[in-house]
Amino acid sequence: MTTEIPTRETEPVTGFWRLVPEPSLDVVRRWGWASVVANIGIVVTGGLVRLTGSGLGCPTWPQCTDSSYVPHSALGIHGAIEFGNRLLGFVVAVIAIITWLVVMRYRPKRTDLRRLATAAALGIPLQAVIGGVSVLTGLNPWIVSAHFLVSPIIITLNVSMMRRSRTSPYPHTPPVVRALATAAVVAVWLTVALGTLVTGSGPHSGDPETGRNGLNETLISQLHADIVFGLLGITIALVIATRVTATSRTLRKLAAWLLAMELLQGAVGFTQYFTGLPWGLVLIHMFFAAVLIALVTAVYGERGTPAT
Repeated sequence: MTTEIPTRETEPVTGFWRLVPEPSLDVVRRWGWASVVANIGIVVTGGLVRLTGSGLGCPTWPQCTDSSYVPHSALGIHGAIEFGNRLLGFVVAVIAIITWLVVMRYRPKRTDLRRLATAAALGIPLQAVIGGVSVLTGLNPWIVSAHFLVSPIIITLNVSMMRRSRTSPYPHTPPVVRALATAAVVAVWLTVALGTLVTGSGPHSGDPETGRNGLNETLISQLHADIVFGLLGITIALVIATRVTATSRTLRKLAAWLLAMELLQGAVGFTQYFTGLPWGLVLIHMFFAAVLIALVTAVYGERGTPAT
């Protein structure tokens, strides 16, 4: 079904919303981008917390210690790293709130954009609570994995919002391209989810005293690699399909970027595995995973409507 782009009409604005300047769709998209960048940033700083063993640098939550919201010198560099990640969480929250306000103020009302912005904004306190639970449970690896996965979900919601804020009609796309784009989304999410389990079974627990998830590291890593090969096959087929069928130029470019990112991510992943998981490479791998989520969401959003 083709998404109808509503015409811009004057609507009565009352109460609090009079205080918020009426934005354009360009402003909506800019704040959406800000949210994506901020959430990729929280993935990186969260990874830094885990990979440097700083997960309990602030040993309690919501305070850093039982007597203070900020770390003291006795907590050392680990306290500073963990507290820095918490501070960035406040920045992410502020951006999410502003993005929500901008979308809610936009006229004419866009229910689809409002739902996506609201879901993304609600993801911030959810992530904070899961993060707090992970600290209070001594970095339980399953809860830490869930904590990480909230960020890709928020990134997905914001990228989807930006794709749906377009002002031009969605292109008609052949069924094979639409099916491959959908399969790519599923494969990327399986890859990322399994990646959290690989990390949860490996040496980077977030704290030297933290236990692991109990999964066989070799087997879960092999399954993760198998899904990666499947993802590459799907994306190669998608790139070919976008070039031999009538698809938009934007979709062709996005598919090519998606394949390039997967190849780069795969190279980093195999290098880190065969070099003993140096934390710097693992951090880059986490950054690329967040970017990959954003890219595959953009591809899915550009898949268009069924060709008639």
